[in-house]
Amino acid sequence: MKDLLIGIDIGSYSSKGVLCTGDGLVIAEAHTPHEILFPKPGYAEHDAEKVWWYDFCLLARGLAAKVSFGDRIVGVGVSGVGPCVLPVDEYGKPLRQAILYGIDNRSARQIEYLENVFSKEALLKFSGTRLTSQSAGPKILWIKENEPDIYNRAYKFVTSTTYIIHKLTGRFVMDMHTGSYFNPLFNISLRRWDNRFAGEIVEISKLPELGWSNEIAGKITTKAANETGLPEGVPVTFGAVDGLAEATSVGVIHPGDLMIMYGSTAGFYLPLKKPQPTEEFWLLAGAVKDQVAFGGGLATSGAATTWFRNHFGRDLLKSEAETGVNAYAALALEAAASPPGANGLLMLPYLSGERTPIFDPKARGIFAGLSLSHTRGDMYRALLEGTVYAIRMNIEAMQKAGADLFQIIAVGGGTFNDLWMQIVSDVCGISQIVPEKIIGACYGDAFLAGLAVGVVEDIEILKQVWVKNCKVIKADVAKKQIYDLHYELFIDLYKRSKETVHKLTDLQESAS
Repeated sequence: MKDLLIGIDIGSYSSKGVLCTGDGLVIAEAHTPHEILFPKPGYAEHDAEKVWWYDFCLLARGLAAKVSFGDRIVGVGVSGVGPCVLPVDEYGKPLRQAILYGIDNRSARQIEYLENVFSKEALLKFSGTRLTSQSAGPKILWIKENEPDIYNRAYKFVTSTTYIIHKLTGRFVMDMHTGSYFNPLFNISLRRWDNRFAGEIVEISKLPELGWSNEIAGKITTKAANETGLPEGVPVTFGAVDGLAEATSVGVIHPGDLMIMYGSTAGFYLPLKKPQPTEEFWLLAGAVKDQVAFGGGLATSGAATTWFRNHFGRDLLKSEAETGVNAYAALALEAAASPPGANGLLMLPYLSGERTPIFDPKARGIFAGLSLSHTRGDMYRALLEGTVYAIRMNIEAMQKAGADLFQIIAVGGGTFNDLWMQIVSDVCGISQIVPEKIIGACYGDAFLAGLAVGVVEDIEILKQVWVKNCKVIKADVAKKQIYDLHYELFIDLYKRSKETVHKLTDLQESAS
């Protein structure tokens, strides 16, 4: 008889689950896509019932059906997009669509208000990070000011994992890492909710109970068992943000290990020896007690390639449906025919504003240097290179902030794009380790569930047993010299175009 673990992650555009043993052997995987709602420019939302819970039940039922006779599920770990803001009533029923993480930048005015009332310096000292579109506090304030009836009816303000765990166990809980994003409501030094700045935003009683991602939040109820196919009474963890679970899935647990997650956005997670407040990143609690880390992320990465494919590669999508040749692979071939620097074409990839390290919700995309001689392949290569220049900005800013950086572990769907991965190493002058198993955040969820129920003895087992490296992507020094010049031009283009782009963004928002 084998004790089995289930991990399920609800992502931006898809959800994934895994069933595995206590030593990380994968028994089964499951996957399902979904969409993000963009009701207005700068807004990004999910339907909690139709996306989060529907996906979880679908994946859970599929994985539970793979359990062999005599084996048993002993723990369930959950992660999801975060931090999200979802007001729910006392029964956990959503009162509106969930407001998503930093790609939703509707709360710019609320951030400005809070900074004027309390000062940027005081907020930074308290939370270890500045208020940004990633911060949940200003989004709760946005609901309070723009949807007062919903605010007044809200029993709790929760995130994706809180919602799912409540459906599973009946408890409203949140992991410490997610709580770190609920600034300025979370005291990063004491790892608890704090009333110091909450009066302007929300009553602390409307926030979930906090715990660590390797702790048990509750057990699956009879009702949840009937809906999910999971056994009643199985322990469920406190959950995690998908980026933290992804970092765990590939063994990023020690200071100096940097995870770059290549997904719809690019995410960064870098454990630290000690807290280091900075305006350029999020200072976050980790998965287990006393862990602390820098978190960061682009607003768009893989989402930018999806946008390009959908609008400029419709012929390739048609061909994919007819022949099975992947549209992304076809675009990559076209981009590979373009040289480093994309024949003098440069792109700012800020299609949904930008998060770290510039925190500019009004930033937008630009193609600079276009001529009649440029091809679709040049444009796609420029897009790939633009996202990589943004990645380099983050790496340099982390080092400037005093963080150690010993090795880089690449994860996510983008790692299957060999051209893109090579451009990252060449632009940044770094080597990247690609793990053997790139299953994703759900694998980290399963590991954390194993820790919580005792099937996994301690966190070091992760790097000793669960995670094995597959390949190393090394930098091409000659190409880096070419990219260094274009990187300088990239920085200059952003600075010089910033004022004009902000005015265009204001015009767009006022017209909508």
